[in-house]
Amino acid sequence: MRSMVQVAVAGDVTEAEQLQELLTAAGIDSQLELAAEHDPEATDDPPLKVLVPEADVEAARDAIEVFGEDEEPGAVSD
Repeated sequence: MRSMVQVAVAGDVTEAEQLQELLTAAGIDSQLELAAEHDPEATDDPPLKVLVPEADVEAARDAIEVFGEDEEPGAVSD
């Protein structure tokens, strides 16, 4: 089993899935895991950890950094 390392914490499921899609497009496997204890009956989106294999940490952080630059506050999407 490969050692997985946290590279980000997503505020909700939508953000986590976007990060996971970004990493997949970059050729990096990833997994999502709850970032904190969460009431299973709660209806809100819990924060999630984004985990990647230890060997891919640097590439994953680079990909996420580029994604963050594209998502600047106030940016207008086409």
